[in-house]
Amino acid sequence: MSASREPLVSDLSAHSAPSATRRQVLARTGASVAGIAFAGAFSEIFAGSAAAATRGTAGYGPLVPDPDGLLDLPEGFRYRVLSREGEPMRSGGGPVPSNHDGMTALPGRHGTVHLVRNHENRHNGAVPVPAVEGLTYDPAASGGCTALTLDRQGRLVGERVAIAGTAVNCAGGHTPWHTWLTCEENEDKAGTNGYTKDHGFVFEVDPADPFRSGAVPLTAMGRFQHEAIAVDPRTGIVYETEDAFQKPFGLFYRFLPQKPLGGPGSLRAGGRLEAMRVPGVPDLSVVQEPGASFDGVEWVPVPDPLAEETPVRLQDFGPGGITHAQKLEGCYWGDRAVYFVSSFAVSAQGSAADHYGQVWKYEPHRHRLTLVVVFGPDSDLQLPGESPDNICLAPSGGLMVCEDGNGAQHVYGLTRHGEVYPMARNRINTGTAEEPEYGEFAGIAFSPDRRTMYVNVYSPGTTFAVTGPWC
Repeated sequence: MSASREPLVSDLSAHSAPSATRRQVLARTGASVAGIAFAGAFSEIFAGSAAAATRGTAGYGPLVPDPDGLLDLPEGFRYRVLSREGEPMRSGGGPVPSNHDGMTALPGRHGTVHLVRNHENRHNGAVPVPAVEGLTYDPAASGGCTALTLDRQGRLVGERVAIAGTAVNCAGGHTPWHTWLTCEENEDKAGTNGYTKDHGFVFEVDPADPFRSGAVPLTAMGRFQHEAIAVDPRTGIVYETEDAFQKPFGLFYRFLPQKPLGGPGSLRAGGRLEAMRVPGVPDLSVVQEPGASFDGVEWVPVPDPLAEETPVRLQDFGPGGITHAQKLEGCYWGDRAVYFVSSFAVSAQGSAADHYGQVWKYEPHRHRLTLVVVFGPDSDLQLPGESPDNICLAPSGGLMVCEDGNGAQHVYGLTRHGEVYPMARNRINTGTAEEPEYGEFAGIAFSPDRRTMYVNVYSPGTTFAVTGPWC
């Protein structure tokens, strides 16, 4: 995620598309705008959620400065540092790699928890993922994943390489059979940056037994700048985001596997990759009315999923083209729908309009796409900081959102009613207003029992476990 981050222009609101234009787009495409308040649109995300409680406007209260200068949290919460870049891995094999990014928490045997953590290393990563025989795809690449095992008390009891030799492992997503799909946000071919193999793939990682999953690219899922995935637990369809911040921007995909819900290794059997087309909407950024919905969403087969000659987002999708969006990032499944994030859009960089972040909802059974949340500059909801990135459902029934920008970085909570509150502040690398340091939060996830929040500081790579009065 980090290397593709571009700061929003300081006068972003000056580039904002007028509301009349947005409404004209909705009218042209036959979209509808629900007659509901913003909070009502936001609460749609959590309809039917098992979590009934929700935080009030104050969230968990103000952040308390950490005397150790690592992580500020509300009163009553505490953290444990599980792992730090450069330190020896608990189970041996070398130092903890750098650039901690996407992560998931999966249940293990006898109450243990497996954390699978991406390392977004490029070809010159500071601390590469150590090559391990049987787990290495391309010996010239320094990215990959590590797997942490926590006991029932939340203590780190194991840490090892889960996959190596991959490039720019950004985010991903978990499967219904408790494995992790790690995504390469990179599309370099063999011979570029010293790589010996093509990159831009998804790989399955089994944290309980990494050698069972190995290092096999799931080529049918496409070769492009992957960001995140979400699996429909009823059909096995895999939804994928593409993080392309320069025009032409990325696409939103679905993968229909030959062996849906087939368990570990089943995605190797292949399937069909398709891209989303919203008729009449070539760029999602122009839609900025919360509650705007589009029926009749189409899925167009990708002509060349391996992008042998042309990047997928540049390929010919026939009459009607295809729908693009700048910075497609987080993706998750909930309440019979898939949600995905456009982290920001900047018209000066080629987007049709500006925003500080969108959350979209696609309902497969209705073929309907809805804009649920839009963050500034011309909306009812403002994050105090910069662009939203990784997101996850919170125990309260709301969202936890990782901020990704410059200066002081936060994890923010969003209640079911659209209220924003601070949950954590990075004190490791805040820098100054004149010289901000890069301190992205990433990989936010909750333990299977919802009692612990796990989150990474990207650089220097640090993994935290946060406990407290979650509700």
